[in-house]
Amino acid sequence: MSELNPEDAKIITLARSARARTNAPEGAAVRDETGRTYAATTVDLPSLKLSALKLAVAMAVASGADSLEAAAVVTQAETTPPTDVETVRDLGPKAPILIATPNGTLQKTLKT
Repeated sequence: MSELNPEDAKIITLARSARARTNAPEGAAVRDETGRTYAATTVDLPSLKLSALKLAVAMAVASGADSLEAAAVVTQAETTPPTDVETVRDLGPKAPILIATPNGTLQKTLKT
């Protein structure tokens, strides 16, 4: 993660930590316009299923965020579903979405 700026590295670390803490398939974190961060994991209940990225965005919205500066997801998948990208774009049209492996290696960055 050395090529990342410290704030982007931080949200990848937060996403990794959330994923590891709950042993979830994915962890995600977002940073809002004030620099506040929100971390989440996949929710897979019989009556509620949310991706980690959608939940992180929802947490930011519920906390009063007006926009997103960046988002990160830690996953074994090569990319994130289009609906997750759309959710980030609703609040951060230009926010980069960092996709990292479980060990924190940046796989790709989705930009507008």
